[in-house]
Amino acid sequence: MTRLPLVVAPMAGGPSTPDLVVAAADAGALGFLAAGYKTPEALAAEVGAVRQRTDRFGVNLFVPTPVPVDRDAYAAYAQLLAPLALRHGVTDLPAEPREDDDAWEAKVELLLADPVPFVSFTFGLPAPSVVRALRDVGTVTVQTVVRPSEAEAAAALGVDRLVVQSHVAGGHSGTLDPDDLPPEVPLTALLREVRAVTDLPLWAAGGLATAEDVAAVLAAGAEAAVVGTALLRTPEAGTAATYRRALTDPTRTSTGLTRAFSGRPARALRNGFVEAYDAVAPSGYPALHHLTSPIRKAAAAAGDEEAINIWAGTGFRSATDEPAGVVLRRLARVTT
Repeated sequence: MTRLPLVVAPMAGGPSTPDLVVAAADAGALGFLAAGYKTPEALAAEVGAVRQRTDRFGVNLFVPTPVPVDRDAYAAYAQLLAPLALRHGVTDLPAEPREDDDAWEAKVELLLADPVPFVSFTFGLPAPSVVRALRDVGTVTVQTVVRPSEAEAAAALGVDRLVVQSHVAGGHSGTLDPDDLPPEVPLTALLREVRAVTDLPLWAAGGLATAEDVAAVLAAGAEAAVVGTALLRTPEAGTAATYRRALTDPTRTSTGLTRAFSGRPARALRNGFVEAYDAVAPSGYPALHHLTSPIRKAAAAAGDEEAINIWAGTGFRSATDEPAGVVLRRLARVTT
């Protein structure tokens, strides 16, 4: 597939940049742009910027799988968040839940009109017609799954590869049902479980932070290892300064799954926001994402580590501020 058996995960919200994708390609790995939360125009600009420098890359799409929030629960959560919002100068939290599809159709149309080598899907299964259309224009399609039953459903769509994501992965879980948390199964065991139901090539994701981690999943049958958290501190990543500082804070020692930021389960370093709101946050995506986003942006700008989402997998301590190529070659050392 590539010279190094490594894939740089798409990390929406800023960390994934054209520079990071190109650095992955230069090192012999495969990098993905994150289309999530971007306008189609912004995505097109990033695709164009990457294409000028490499022809080996992919784009990740959020498949619309809305989890409508209970309106009363939304209003109650907004009221709880109001004091924190005011502390950061945010006075216009959305009074009504915002439910959207992240410009799904426009982004699919863009990638059909201007095909890219790889397209991956997260959060839900695309329609079979979308998979066929992308394959017809020469795009390799990849679906994120967290359990064997999801792998079977994805394989039935005709996708080319699967990302098998474990529960220790940083950021959002790719579970197709946000109310059904990913199983707490070691990644190597999960790979074997998925291999038992499909012959599709598998990419392993979740908690991979060392060369030994990468070697273990390749030995368990993965075609490639997917890494994300390990690259958050690299100079090519678009990780915000407050986020970077939080990743190196020695007092932050644990991660956990939380719905507090977006209404979908996602793994983050524990901070004041998680401690205060994890137990009371309702399920509801993307409404909660849009509700908390202004607070998180203002907190990041103010340098407040306690009020941002510090997405991180369990291997966050291994992240360094070295160039992405150095990190990737070190991760592949045991296997190359």
